[in-house]
Amino acid sequence: MPAPQSGAGPTLTGVRPPPRLRLARLPTPFEPLDRLSALVGGPRIWVKRDDLSDCAVSGNKIRKLEFTIAQARQENADTLVTCGGLQSNHCRATALLGARLGLGVELVLRGEPSGTPDGNLFLDHLAGASVHCYPARRYQQEHEALLAAHSKRVQAQGRRPFVIPTGASDAIGVWGYVAACAELAEDFVQAGIDPRVVVCATGSGGTQAGLTAGLRLHGLRAEAWGMAVCDDAAWFRNKVHADLASWQQRYGVALDTAALAVNVLDDYIGAGYAQAGQDVFQTIGLVARTEGLVLDPVYTGKAFHGMLHEMRHGRFRDAKDIVFVHTGGLFGLFAQRGQALAGGALAVAGAEP
Repeated sequence: MPAPQSGAGPTLTGVRPPPRLRLARLPTPFEPLDRLSALVGGPRIWVKRDDLSDCAVSGNKIRKLEFTIAQARQENADTLVTCGGLQSNHCRATALLGARLGLGVELVLRGEPSGTPDGNLFLDHLAGASVHCYPARRYQQEHEALLAAHSKRVQAQGRRPFVIPTGASDAIGVWGYVAACAELAEDFVQAGIDPRVVVCATGSGGTQAGLTAGLRLHGLRAEAWGMAVCDDAAWFRNKVHADLASWQQRYGVALDTAALAVNVLDDYIGAGYAQAGQDVFQTIGLVARTEGLVLDPVYTGKAFHGMLHEMRHGRFRDAKDIVFVHTGGLFGLFAQRGQALAGGALAVAGAEP
């Protein structure tokens, strides 16, 4: 079992970063999407392949969990208690990492499964996590109480729980993408580019918070842009600023987080969380056929579709290069393969992004 190591990279903030477990396969690749860029026109598109951060534990979640689980270990916890939707990438990553590290995992999930578990939910069970599902309305109304109740139950069993919020998006989790920006800085040097725009899907705000602070701390001129996949832009601006303020206070970071711009676009949410329209599935198919890059309908498909739409309508017209952070989510696509077929993801002709 790996021991916690200190540090998120260079001490850029005047404080020593918290303990970190080296669990991800880093650095992840940084690649141009030249065939797609030529098709779409406008800035050259680059992708940070955080979907390759590990084999099954793929995506952005592992970066945050390197710090979160290290904190849990430091507090002598033996059980991780966390929450999310039925197809939560974060819960799947927590389940698999818990198994890898010999920790118990309790998952509190929003929604009621029908039929055989699929996608991420199947992997939750495969990894041996204890899965507790609740109707969406009850989950939304009693979310904090449900987490507290399961934590209390774990304690009554003589175990030591550590509660992780949705997406590991809190002050600890911010470090995941602060650290990732050190990789991006090196990627930009190696590629010979100086981008002004870094796009990511934003679903619980932690990845965008880390990017927003990390880009500034590493002296990069790029700004993070979050494509909302559930709540509106105002909610995410408040959430990201709150996470950054908590991070700054907890770790004594010498950065005026209140002055950081939090850029969020909320025009591509569709019918709601984990509900993608035909246009998103067509974009998923287009990107797969053009670049062999697989997106998911919950996070990256919506975000990439939104980015292409904004590019076509001139928002990033002054950018020479634009960077997309691929935050994973492959298994969520399998769980919606019926919708993907109906939505035209497998159409032979290329679809308009």
